[in-house]
Amino acid sequence: MEWAWIPITIWAAACQTVRTGLQKQLKGRLSTNGASFVRFAYGLPLAIVYLAACLYFTGKPLPGTHLEFYAWTALGGVAQILATNLLILALSMRNFVVATAYSKTEALQAAAFGMLILAEPVSLYGVAAIVIGTIGVLLISLKGSDNAIRAFLFGWMEKSALIGIGSGALFAVSAIGFRAASLSLNEAFLPLAAATTLVHAIVLQIGLMLAYLLWREPGELKRVVQAWRPGLVVGMASAAGSAGWFTAMALQVAAYVRMLGMTEMVFTFLMSYLVFREKPSRSEIIGVIVLVGGILLGLAVRK
Repeated sequence: MEWAWIPITIWAAACQTVRTGLQKQLKGRLSTNGASFVRFAYGLPLAIVYLAACLYFTGKPLPGTHLEFYAWTALGGVAQILATNLLILALSMRNFVVATAYSKTEALQAAAFGMLILAEPVSLYGVAAIVIGTIGVLLISLKGSDNAIRAFLFGWMEKSALIGIGSGALFAVSAIGFRAASLSLNEAFLPLAAATTLVHAIVLQIGLMLAYLLWREPGELKRVVQAWRPGLVVGMASAAGSAGWFTAMALQVAAYVRMLGMTEMVFTFLMSYLVFREKPSRSEIIGVIVLVGGILLGLAVRK
């Protein structure tokens, strides 16, 4: 199982790319919070199926939960919601491209939080790989900026960039929280631990977002039900991706998983070029080359 996290992470990144593309179809039909709620509400059934399959094929009972598990799951679930909201806030700002780019520093921050919170060391070569990959992602993400190189060098000083960094930090915390929750179950078959954490996290997030929508946007729930067809597809893609992320992070240090997960940017680049026939910019091409180099280095030092 030492290498299994690699294809699982690539699968998760591909599912996330598909989910992001599909979720655009919900724009205009649902509010931002409604669209976020859809990914959890319609994704829960598939998450339950994944957990049931793990239980059935292993013949094991459901892992016993405890206070520490719920604490880590709550940390991960709440951090993920807040990170998403910060990213949404960034999209409303003038320099949202810069904010989105700097949110991609998540892998680098996951390495730092992993060492601080879980005492999981990352080698110097591993850190170098993550830094190289992050630089590549930043270059790709800065497409649409008036001056991509200038934004890359000086964009971190802008308010929108700080919001993006904050979003990346919260995404990193959520990754650490979910990994710690899975490991706290002391379950030998780690996919079962990951599936258990996934279902509990989604139920928690549904409860929190449902309470918020009933309080602030009561009419949105009706629109969520009416959009069940595209919502179901988005939810399934989201749950399939989350199952991959949770499983990979149970098998491997979160920083390395998030590093390899940056292949999402490569998938997005290929989709833009091959499907939508968009001409890539110079910074995108350089970014893809740098990102792939960082990923290959990371895989070489952590198989």
